[in-house]
Amino acid sequence: MIGILNRSKRNQEKVMIYYIDRKNHVTQRIIRVINIKDDVIVAYCFYRKKIRTFTITNILSAGPIQKRISA
Repeated sequence: MIGILNRSKRNQEKVMIYYIDRKNHVTQRIIRVINIKDDVIVAYCFYRKKIRTFTITNILSAGPIQKRISA
């Protein structure tokens, strides 16, 4: 998972994460990682349209965005 987040930072790629927020709700976010420090990630969140901070231990999974293929 850290490898995917590092690649997002390095290549400025969007990634999808599943995250547990402060209220213990699981949320799905599309982010672009800006910086990784100790146990937090600073990223642009496309859902909130703001730069947000995510605790790494609260990220349940991370993966690349699937590109849609149309017929």
